[in-house]
Amino acid sequence: MPLALLALAVGAFGIGTTEFVMMGLLPDVADDLHISIPAAGHLVSAYALGVVIGAPLLAALTAKLSRRTVLIGLMALFVVGNALSALAPGNGSLLAARFLSGLPHGAFFGVGAVVATGMVPPERKARSVSLMFLGLTVANIAGVPVATLMGQHLGWRATFLGVSAIGVAAIAALALLIPRDHAHAAPASGLRGELAALRSLPVWLALATTVAGFGALFAAYSYVTPMLTGSAGYAESSVTLLLALFGVGATAGNLLGGRLADHSMRGALFGGLASLAVVLGLFPVLMRAEWSAALGVALLGMAAFVTGSPLQLMVMEKASAAPSLASSANQAAFNLANAGGAWIGGLALAAGLGLTSPALAGAALAVLGLAVAGAAHLVDQRRTPPAATGRIVASHVLPEDTGALRR
Repeated sequence: MPLALLALAVGAFGIGTTEFVMMGLLPDVADDLHISIPAAGHLVSAYALGVVIGAPLLAALTAKLSRRTVLIGLMALFVVGNALSALAPGNGSLLAARFLSGLPHGAFFGVGAVVATGMVPPERKARSVSLMFLGLTVANIAGVPVATLMGQHLGWRATFLGVSAIGVAAIAALALLIPRDHAHAAPASGLRGELAALRSLPVWLALATTVAGFGALFAAYSYVTPMLTGSAGYAESSVTLLLALFGVGATAGNLLGGRLADHSMRGALFGGLASLAVVLGLFPVLMRAEWSAALGVALLGMAAFVTGSPLQLMVMEKASAAPSLASSANQAAFNLANAGGAWIGGLALAAGLGLTSPALAGAALAVLGLAVAGAAHLVDQRRTPPAATGRIVASHVLPEDTGALRR
């Protein structure tokens, strides 16, 4: 695999760290800024809102620029956002800085996926995407725990300065390792032409599969701490280690999904969603003992992230006229899944259905994801004429009809 993928993984590592570290720093930030923990929780939402808005917007606005330049610019914006977070004097300015930090997130992964797949043969495209996402999953194993400890011992501002330093390292890696490319010609209809590439049912079905599939993950993962402490019997001090175990499972699932998708993209997607539904459905049983709960957390990460590369590639293929925009939109869908899944899991808890009820809600979402993926497959089959039929028609085209056929 090209060494340039390492540069993309370094950027993904920084982005993954800053996205998830805020959860562990909420008490420290709330205490320092003299706000409540629920108010500090809005900092998580501000980042996610930045991702949802920035992903399609920045990808569309930079569509005709050199992708190498775009990646470096997005990472520079990431560094500025995190540096401003470290220097924020109050809650309002920190909210704005977190929103700014989230803006380049989706576009970086979207453009990065296009760059990654363009550097490898077609049979290795999914693996190249999974290697870029490796930075994101490894962030859950090493980046987030280390950054959280740094914030607890040196202050939360030091964490964001450290993340900014990772961003600077990513910029250097991108500049050194990503091949130079040329600016892309603007579509005839400009930004409207870019957005028009998303106006198709297969694209929206692919995005809906992402929302349902990863919504299933976040319905359970958002409430995994009370499951581990209240149901499995773990002490709160053990939760950080168990979340790192989730990262190990996610890393393994991401790499496995890349390999499987290169052989069969649909097979990897269907298999991953089915496995996720089974794992989540078994959570009430798995959470009855410490050893099985630990196994369940690892399996949850593995089953969920098997689908990451196939979903990214499927969206890019369905919007081939604007792959960067479509790929970035998929990252926005991922963050919508984060918010929506957590909300649905919370509804199950609020209804008094038990500590493990969010996992069962997640299992239902995974089944919904399977149904949407199945519908997308049926739409593809109806829109793609059989190859044999195409050959027969072509062989009987009269000379005067060839122009009409091309049109």
